[in-house]
Parts: sequence; C-alpha cells; structure tokens
Amino acid sequence: MVTISDIAAALGVTPSTVSRALSGSPRVKEETRLAVEQMAAEMGYERNVVASNLRKGKSDIVGIIVPRIHRNFFSNVIGGAESILEAAGYCVLICQTHERLEAEVKALRTLRNNQVAGVLISHAIGARDGKHILEALGSHIPLVQFDRVFSDLPGAKVVSNNFEGAYAATRHLAEQGYRHIGTLAGYMNSEAYAARLEGWRQALRDCGLPEGEVYADTIVRETGFEAGLKAIDAGCDALYSAGDFSALGAVEAARSRGLRIPEDFGIVGTANETFTSLMTPSMSSLALNPFEMGRQAAQAFLEGADGVRVVPMELKVRASSSRNNSENQIPNNPCLK
Repeated sequence: MVTISDIAAALGVTPSTVSRALSGSPRVKEETRLAVEQMAAEMGYERNVVASNLRKGKSDIVGIIVPRIHRNFFSNVIGGAESILEAAGYCVLICQTHERLEAEVKALRTLRNNQVAGVLISHAIGARDGKHILEALGSHIPLVQFDRVFSDLPGAKVVSNNFEGAYAATRHLAEQGYRHIGTLAGYMNSEAYAARLEGWRQALRDCGLPEGEVYADTIVRETGFEAGLKAIDAGCDALYSAGDFSALGAVEAARSRGLRIPEDFGIVGTANETFTSLMTPSMSSLALNPFEMGRQAAQAFLEGADGVRVVPMELKVRASSSRNNSENQIPNNPCLK
C-alpha cells in the first residue's frame, strides 16, 4: 500500500507537506499541491479514511442500514437521504441485512469500527427489540430510525402515518360495498405493521362491519398467496394488505379460485411498488413517500434532533378495489355518509 511517506520520497518533500497538500491546506503552494496530487494518482495512493477520522476526531461518513436494497421503498429512502447528506458534505455507506438480526448486528459493529458520524436504520424483521442496537453501536454515535422503529430507543424516528393510512384503505373498501374485509397484517413484532393492523380494526368498527380474519407474518408473495386462499375460504370478499408483495400473492389466489377482481374480490396493498400500476387490473395501494422519509431522516441527523417525524401516506385508488356498484354497497353504512 502506497503511503504519504512514499509520495514524499518520490517528490523530495516532507511527509507533512504531502499530508497538507492532500487535505487542501492553504499553507501549501498551488504548484506543490498539483504535483502531490498527480504523484498520488500515478502511484495509486488511497487515503486511509479510518486513520484520517481518528486524527480529526470526526467522520464525514453516515451509515444507512436497510433490510433490502432492491426494494423500491428502501432504494428511494436511500436516495432521499443522500440528497441531503451529500449536500452537507457527507458520504454514505450502505449496508443491507436481508431481514436477519445477526446481519444487522454485524453492520452496526462495522459502522462503529469505522467511526461513522451517524447511523440511519430501518430494522430487520428478525429484530424483536432494540437492545442489540446500543450494544453493537454504542451510545456515542447518533442514531436515526426510519419506517421500522423501536419507540424505546433514543434519537429521532421518522415514520409513516401507518394507522391513518390503513384506516383510509379499509374505509375505502367498505365504501365500495365489501362486507367481509380481512387483512394480511405483516409481522406483529414491527410497530409499523401493528399500527396498520389497528387502523384496519378501527375502520371496520367505525363502518359497522365485523372484524375479518387476520393473517400475520405475511409480507412476501408466497405467504400472500397462501393467506389469500385461506381468506377466500373463510368468506372474505376483500383484503387490506400491509404490503404490496403479499397483496400480489392474494390477487393470484383469487384468480386461482376463479374470482373476478374487483367484482367478486377487492384488495388494497401498501407501499405503491412500481408493479401495482402495471398489473391488470391495476392494484390500489398506499403510497409511503419514501424519498421524503429519507430526506427527513437525514435532516434529523444533521440537526441532532430527537422525537418523531411523521410522513403522510396517500391512497392510490386503482381498479383492484373500485367497484362503484351501488347494489353491492352496505345499507346505512356510516362510511358512505
């Protein structure tokens, strides 16, 4: 590995001169700085970021930990965070956990060892509580949680209005005349999914409908298909799904039973994944605004903020839940007033 001393020897200057030149110090002449930068490039010099951070006592790197980078939601959160952090002079180091607790702990320890300036995190489903966070990261590195959060951890939290969004989605299904509305509820150890479940329940109560079936641990296409078959067999004529991929599985389940969508079976998902508008029929979904969530998380880090920031959802009504057939609607339904 090429060192500052190697560059200094090649140019016949002191290592301190090379160090100042590479850091952009005004004490170094322009011609010397250019010569140092050219020699560093020719020799393949790479700056030791960790050592530099230790000398400065601070870092210009912010870690972002997400469950899955390839999901549209998380990639947009990262994009929103980067738009704020890069403008403030920070670089972003991204880690993904593949929903595994052990991978989340490893990522936290790696970021801690690299002396990052802060960590933005959305927890893996395998994380049941936040105890491992402070154990792995320590208390001296600023922490901002987004989307999937643990309320008892310190630091800022950026969340969607999960209760209100699920309430609006379920109420919409009731207004379309669906009478037996179940839910694909996601993982109950997540506060986000738990809030969506409560929003679904409250909407059914307010609309005078009986509580339908709850299918937990459904977030992927395969489990959505299995739960969708069970819901249909239980008499459900509609589902609110806490995720779009499980909702897609439920659509496939309804088709496998010969049901028409939305005439016989309605569905609303969550996340507004790209495929929801491309399906036939297109799928209604709650848009989460992940880019703004990423911006808010980065801004909370820069401000050293605490407390909770809420990013609103928006219900995108499409064909999968739009019956608009008055003969199917519930008589005296308060949701229709």
